[in-house]
Order: sequence, then structure tokens, then C-alpha cells
Amino acid sequence: MTANLGTWDRLLRLIVGVVLLFSPLLNIPAIWSGGIWAYVSMAVGLILTATALLTFCPIYRVFGISTCKL
Repeated sequence: MTANLGTWDRLLRLIVGVVLLFSPLLNIPAIWSGGIWAYVSMAVGLILTATALLTFCPIYRVFGISTCKL
């Protein structure tokens, strides 16, 4: 896996991912008290956090996008 995420892309993904991952656990806002939205939010947050930590995004690879400086 070749890195295809730049610094700013990784930072943004990490912040949004952590917020989406932990917001349903804290029930902030109350939209996540329903069930399915909590699971969807946590799944998206986990994916964003994982791609930020691995510096690789499979969707970027499919479309030939790279924000990483060579």
C-alpha cells in the first residue's frame, strides 16, 4: 500500500473520524439516540480514523487521487 493521503487530509479525517466515533457514545446531539444512526456514525468514524492512521485510502486509489506530496 502506497501512501496517498497528505498531512492536511489525514488531520481532517482523524478529527472528523474521532468525533463521529465518540459522539454516539456521549449522545451528543440526541439524533444518535435512535440506533441505526449511531451505528452508521461509528462505522464511518472508524473507517475515517483507520484511513488517517494508515495514510492510505482505497477509494483514492480507485480514482487515481493522491494528496500526498512525492
